[in-house]
Amino acid sequence: MSLPVSDHRSTELEGPKEQPKSPNLKSTVKSFLSHLTPLHHAFLLVVILSQVILVLYVTRNPKLSPSSESPAQPSPEFQAVAAAAAVDKCDSRWIYVYNLPPMFNYELKNNVCNQTNYCDRYSNDDFGPAAKELAGIVPESILPAWYWTDVYSGDVLYHGRMLNYKCRTLEPESATAFYIPFYAGLAVEVEHHWRLEMFIKSVQEDKWWKRSNGSDHFIMLARTTWDFRRSREDDGWGSSFLSVPEILEHVVHLSVERNMWDDLEVAVPYPTVFHPRSESDIVEWQSFVRSRQRNHLFTFLGGPREFIENGLRGALQKQCLDEPIACRQVDCYGNNCGIDGTKAIMAAFLDSDFCLQEGDTVSKHAVVECMLAGSIPVFFSPETAYWQYELFMPVDPESYSVFIHHDDVSNGTDIKRVLGGYGREEVERMREKVIEYMPRFLYAKSSQGLEETRDAFDIAIEGVLSKYKAHMERGRIGNWNEI
Repeated sequence: MSLPVSDHRSTELEGPKEQPKSPNLKSTVKSFLSHLTPLHHAFLLVVILSQVILVLYVTRNPKLSPSSESPAQPSPEFQAVAAAAAVDKCDSRWIYVYNLPPMFNYELKNNVCNQTNYCDRYSNDDFGPAAKELAGIVPESILPAWYWTDVYSGDVLYHGRMLNYKCRTLEPESATAFYIPFYAGLAVEVEHHWRLEMFIKSVQEDKWWKRSNGSDHFIMLARTTWDFRRSREDDGWGSSFLSVPEILEHVVHLSVERNMWDDLEVAVPYPTVFHPRSESDIVEWQSFVRSRQRNHLFTFLGGPREFIENGLRGALQKQCLDEPIACRQVDCYGNNCGIDGTKAIMAAFLDSDFCLQEGDTVSKHAVVECMLAGSIPVFFSPETAYWQYELFMPVDPESYSVFIHHDDVSNGTDIKRVLGGYGREEVERMREKVIEYMPRFLYAKSSQGLEETRDAFDIAIEGVLSKYKAHMERGRIGNWNEI
């Protein structure tokens, strides 16, 4: 049985409601008709007559079976109504995409190829090389939906989706928000700091920026927020992009790890290796991970950091190595987690009930890879997910994860004993919640997204628009302006 795609809206059925009395219904209809123009009356009459004719035709032709035949193509009238409904859904949601000079995006992609010799990084519509190595690990029917996607490719992927966004407008005067397709993450990676400076100067001269000082603009940064809050004198890496007042105090910025004190920053999931082509891909994968036989209690991903005395990672690794039957370790120290390593990671997550989440920064891409495999994440800091991905994860942390404070681990808390204390029913309940929320941290393969399911991109854009609305109700958008 397939799992319904999750949504925050309640799925409980409402109780029976009292039927309205006929006078109220009649008055309602009269009120509705009184507001229609003659043209609307004519259109409504055509729709009603067409439906009557269709019913008569079907009832007089027994060869037509509504239960077994393919559905007929919608009529032009129906298509017109559907198009109008789509426009209504975009009311106050129109987004204008800047057409920036290629030096701020496409040329940066080319430079990554030239400077890193990793030219297939943005192959297959920017999703990366096909993950053929996962054959035998994931079902063959959905293997074409798996790619070795770079975890820092969000700026490129979001740009592709925004160009095909259902509520994109080509008329900036009608836009609710403005998307800036500047690949700031790639500019940092190839050390093109001068492009950052040139971009800031260029965008500030734009007419629509000046209208609001950029307060209705947003950008996808693709890397952790800390990569954009450094000075060049620090260690030669990163940029001071988010230290520029015009950006920091006005522009909503998406990143894979946010600064919790920055009111205009939204954390979004790292891209995973699974990019469903349709809802059926998701349902099949959900069914696969639900029925998976798991042979280990938990998995630890990573190696110790010798330069960190009494570090949490070293303590976790020691506990894992001391319990080889309960714990499965994947050592990613150094450069052991390339493509083959990622294959080993997915196999380990699929084989374990729980996965320990500890990384170089508070967040890590393994969180979504772990949950993608139907493994239950174990966090040691609330910043790893609870304070990062509120839009994408269940409201109740205990419904899908385990929290063990890092100080408790340092003081000798036995991970195996804590996780082994969860009964089978509790484990399955948490896994089911992970599976339910799975679509919310996936990025669909199609540039138009999925038909009925909201993926991570859809939820991120909804979050941006909600943030605009909240700030506008306070008078204007910008940091430090909370009331």
